[in-house]
Amino acid sequence: MSQPSPEVYEAGKGMDAHNAAMREIRARNDQTYDPHEPTRVWVDEDNTPDGVRDSLTIILNTGGCRWARAGGCTMCGYVAESVEDGTVAHDALMDQLDVCLEHERENSEEPCPLIKIYTSGSFLDEREVPAETRRAIAEAFGDRERIVVESLPDFVEHDRLADFTEQGLAVDVAVGLETATDRVRHDCVNKYFDFADFVAASEQARDAGAGIKAYLLMKPPFLSEREAVADMIASVERCAEYAHTVSMNPCNVQRHTMVEELYHDGGYRPPWLWSVAEVLRETADADALVISDPVGHGSDRGPHNCGECDDHVQTAIKDFDLRQDPSVFEQVSCECERTWEAVMEREKSYGLPLAR
Repeated sequence: MSQPSPEVYEAGKGMDAHNAAMREIRARNDQTYDPHEPTRVWVDEDNTPDGVRDSLTIILNTGGCRWARAGGCTMCGYVAESVEDGTVAHDALMDQLDVCLEHERENSEEPCPLIKIYTSGSFLDEREVPAETRRAIAEAFGDRERIVVESLPDFVEHDRLADFTEQGLAVDVAVGLETATDRVRHDCVNKYFDFADFVAASEQARDAGAGIKAYLLMKPPFLSEREAVADMIASVERCAEYAHTVSMNPCNVQRHTMVEELYHDGGYRPPWLWSVAEVLRETADADALVISDPVGHGSDRGPHNCGECDDHVQTAIKDFDLRQDPSVFEQVSCECERTWEAVMEREKSYGLPLAR
């Protein structure tokens, strides 16, 4: 990866020292990636406002999130998988799209009605995905039912979304809000925008005929387990006013991040899967779809319990995602739940993690 450099985003926001530390961590990465190959692609199924749909998920390999190149979020290592020099040409991005469509043909009996496109940054940022490429992708998927694109609030503009809505697609903008609490977003996640900016982006999307999917981060660094659960419950309830879907992503330990530094120093433990279940149970009646996909579940670097019950709890979480029925969590139990309860009661921010 090319040497990260500061961006105007950090100026005057009190994040300069934090970003300098993040740039030093990210600069240790020396891997390179092929601009003609996507980062990842897979076929799955997802719950949407119109019901469960087969989905094609595409992670395009671009120049990476510009905020991450300034320093970026404490937990996000996706920029480490980006190509050199910060830009990818239109033709190379279209080669990536061809690879993804071939994968779909090989792994799905028919075209998936739901398309999800990510860039490990902002799909609507024209430095990452040129307007020409965006329009070509909109045309390529114009016969599908729904498309999800990820973006920071800055780039949510009517004209950029119109490329998709004019194709007759239902469009969702996935915004990495992380939390509805500005202090947690700024101090724990090191993300520069405020909740008000998320609200403004949701209004822009609505005016363009698109919806909002809010991404939240379960347990950023520097929060105790109890604080993280309380923050997620409050954030889901607040986001449901603006987003039809809230996706709660439990934090995992990614390479070349501040979270990884804390993890190796004994200062961070990913969230318990019991905590994920607790948030989903407590927000099941929210006025939005509330889902979660614990990446790396059961591993030391991912959300986990004791190791014996992790797969069972993960299955219940996936079942909840599709059915939105909190009773699924009554089907799982384990002795380690008592340890989790003790952590929830006794862990303090200055002494965490209480249990690994």
